[in-house]
Amino acid sequence: MNQDICRLFRMQNPIQNYAWGSRSAIAALQDRDVPSPAPEAELWMGAHPKAPSLVEMGGQWISLADLIAAHPEAVLGPAAARRFENRMPFLFKILAAAAPLSIQAHPDEDQARKGFARENRQGIPLDAPHRNYRDSSHKPEILCALTPFRGLNGFQSPAAIAGNMQAYVPRTLSVLNPRLDAPDVGHALKAFFEALLELPDAQKQDAVAEAAAAARMKSPYGAAADWVLRLESAYPGDIGVLAPLFLNLVCLSPGQAMYLAAGQLHAYLEGVGIELMANSDNVLRGGLTPKHIDLPELTRVLRFNAANPRIIVPRSADGTQRVYAVDVAEFALAQIELASEQVFLSSAQRGMEILLAVEGALSISTEGTKAKVALRKGDSVMVPACLSGYSIRGEGRAFRASVPLPADRRQAPFDEG
Repeated sequence: MNQDICRLFRMQNPIQNYAWGSRSAIAALQDRDVPSPAPEAELWMGAHPKAPSLVEMGGQWISLADLIAAHPEAVLGPAAARRFENRMPFLFKILAAAAPLSIQAHPDEDQARKGFARENRQGIPLDAPHRNYRDSSHKPEILCALTPFRGLNGFQSPAAIAGNMQAYVPRTLSVLNPRLDAPDVGHALKAFFEALLELPDAQKQDAVAEAAAAARMKSPYGAAADWVLRLESAYPGDIGVLAPLFLNLVCLSPGQAMYLAAGQLHAYLEGVGIELMANSDNVLRGGLTPKHIDLPELTRVLRFNAANPRIIVPRSADGTQRVYAVDVAEFALAQIELASEQVFLSSAQRGMEILLAVEGALSISTEGTKAKVALRKGDSVMVPACLSGYSIRGEGRAFRASVPLPADRRQAPFDEG
């Protein structure tokens, strides 16, 4: 094994400057000047071909994707290299939403594979605006709040939706309420959602205007009314403005997380969080966006069920580490928090990891060497699977994204809060 690979790698990570991003959150985390020159929406840590991280090697900065391509078993581990065809299976992010993101869902593995092949046969370029499937992978993801984080996640019950339609849009959308009376919940939600998105543009605009007027009349504002007004201000006339009336509003406290499985309709509204996902760019949108919406494909992907969103509270693993229990082959997420005199000891058998410091000052030492790497707020390091072990000391907090070994996936059920 090349010993130059089996060590800690400092990282430089690209920032995505989407319009909905924050001018302060990521810059403050990295101790840069605030406000930043442009909105900074996401900091990416990984080997995605669109924007791979750089790692330091031999006094130079090289692409993490190139390092993995040259040494896949050393970096990913032999089992992960075989399973994921020598590609890094996850993308680790800081997400900073100062404005709402689009309403969207992601396909499962079978849907992604078939959709990608179908659009390839149709000759649709990978970068075409109307392309739905940009790769053949699914995209499960987990979002862990660093600040209070608000989002929409999953459908409300048909009865709750019917009540909201009556309260906010009785004139323009009362015609949709009979669709919510179907005895099967899934059929009721699907019929309502398809009818809503198929409305003529003029009727959509009338419905949004009626809902906004109703929201202004409610005093004090409830959460749904408040978000209807905020979304109407950002996306006037977009039928997605009504999403708080048919999707569940979620507010995560710092440290809490939510998991988004395939087919779950959702939108991130506001806040800063850690996002960890399978390394895919497949997104099917349903509103709050000027981008392409393919309603037939979106409804094929969606899971039309009504349930309260599952909030994940991490469970303590060893006094220094708390684990977010999700059963996903591509990634695992944990939070490491150390006070003075505490030490975190890694497992000797592990997959590839990325460590991101979010508070304080930490120091990482590798087993059997005198090598140490300082990890301060905003710093990240890549730990290849071939490194036998490491320890962390200091006072601070870091998040650990990793490729789980098969045994690591035998987690306890979700801890819910």
